[in-house]
Amino acid sequence: MTSTLQPATTTEAVKRPGRWLALSVLVLAVLLVAVDATVLGLATPFISEDLKPSGTQLLWIGDVYSFVIAGLLVSMGSLGDRIGRKRILLGGATAFGAISVLNAYATTPELMILARALLGVAGATLMPATLALIRNLFHDARERSLAVGIWGATASAGTAVGPIAGGFLLEHFWWGSVFLINLPVMAVLVLVGIKLLPESKNPDPGPWDLISVMLSLVGLIAVVYAVKEAATHGFSWAALGAGLLGAAALYWFVRRQLTLPAPLLGMRLFRNRGFSAAVLADLLTILGLSGLVFFLSQYLQLVQGRPPFEAGLAELPAAVGAVAAGLVAGRTARRFSVRAVVSSGLAAVGLALAALTLIDASTGYPLLGAALLVVGVGAGFSFTVTSDVILSSVPKEQAGAASAVSETAYELGAALGIALLGTIVTGVYRGFTAPAGTPAGAHESLGAATEASTAMPAETAHTMLTSARDAFVDGLCLASGVGAAVLLATATAAWYLLRGQRL
Repeated sequence: MTSTLQPATTTEAVKRPGRWLALSVLVLAVLLVAVDATVLGLATPFISEDLKPSGTQLLWIGDVYSFVIAGLLVSMGSLGDRIGRKRILLGGATAFGAISVLNAYATTPELMILARALLGVAGATLMPATLALIRNLFHDARERSLAVGIWGATASAGTAVGPIAGGFLLEHFWWGSVFLINLPVMAVLVLVGIKLLPESKNPDPGPWDLISVMLSLVGLIAVVYAVKEAATHGFSWAALGAGLLGAAALYWFVRRQLTLPAPLLGMRLFRNRGFSAAVLADLLTILGLSGLVFFLSQYLQLVQGRPPFEAGLAELPAAVGAVAAGLVAGRTARRFSVRAVVSSGLAAVGLALAALTLIDASTGYPLLGAALLVVGVGAGFSFTVTSDVILSSVPKEQAGAASAVSETAYELGAALGIALLGTIVTGVYRGFTAPAGTPAGAHESLGAATEASTAMPAETAHTMLTSARDAFVDGLCLASGVGAAVLLATATAAWYLLRGQRL
């Protein structure tokens, strides 16, 4: 255990006045991002009907936010360490609210993709800043564990609030309204945050290296694009070129960080086995989960015919489980061990995903609800404890950069998961057997098929929709199986890599 893990010795440092009120502001920022991520899934069928994106454009709408945010998180985390985490958090929240308006009023698939990308730029400032400020607000290790648990629980609560609020709005207003709910949250965050949040930054940060910023941005986006392109269209010279460009940029980035006196990201952080294992666990966990999260809302609405509000309520068990687990995760990890809690949580998620390979179009809710509850509990334990490990492994001056690595792993996993698992769902779906007279566009997405059915004869529409829904469910089951395999393998790896790790 290094000196950076020891709690501060002064009462003032350990018991900073107003720290819990300040935490309430930070979790509002987390709520903002979580709600935005979850309402998109519910709104996807409506966006498909209104903007008529192709299947590829629909995937881009779903994952371009993650692409951009993954490419910028390290840079923004490091920038917050330099110019002040409060400043970058409040500025990013203001931009996030403003760009949400652009998302709400997008009129073409291309404009929607651009709006999601710009939202990624703003979102990249929020998550690293919130975790870094927690690291600086709470010097006592046990208080910090509870604060991280509340932070994680709020993110999980956002996944419940998003679908429920979004479902209500979608039943009463147009799809753009789901993005406008960001505005009141942003306003409260900024107005209260100005008063309550203390400023913190690295006292000796060094310059912000723009070459490193560009290398990390180009490297991460190019690699993720290459994976997505190869998964969607098969091997191509464009995918190979993008992959090689990204790999070269990331290699140059790493070499540059090792030689700079004030690097954008201290690569030596990865020499800490607990830090590296926690980051890897986060990346693979969200990779295995993201395909399910992105397509489950479509399954509930377009396959089972649930209205948006009911579909949102149906996803509630996952958030309830994650909130409950997040609040007790730190205490549980101290009583047993870090590796036991993380590995058990990941294994539980993997087994729940395996159970979802058994669903069909008429699966009853008890199986779905039970699987979602187990997913929430497992993810709540795992993510909360790995976040605590990452934060406590570094000096507080580097908290922004370390938090950014954690969030980059999360967003990169989400982007890769939607690209890979989403491509599995889309690929299986496109092969469905359609009756004569089915428009070609019906093979692009289930939303497009549902829209096309309204202009077809009733019997032909019923046959086409039944075939399309069965194909979509087959793709979802296959993606769930792949996700289960990834989670179970990650649970095994975490058991070995996190041995001896303590909070």
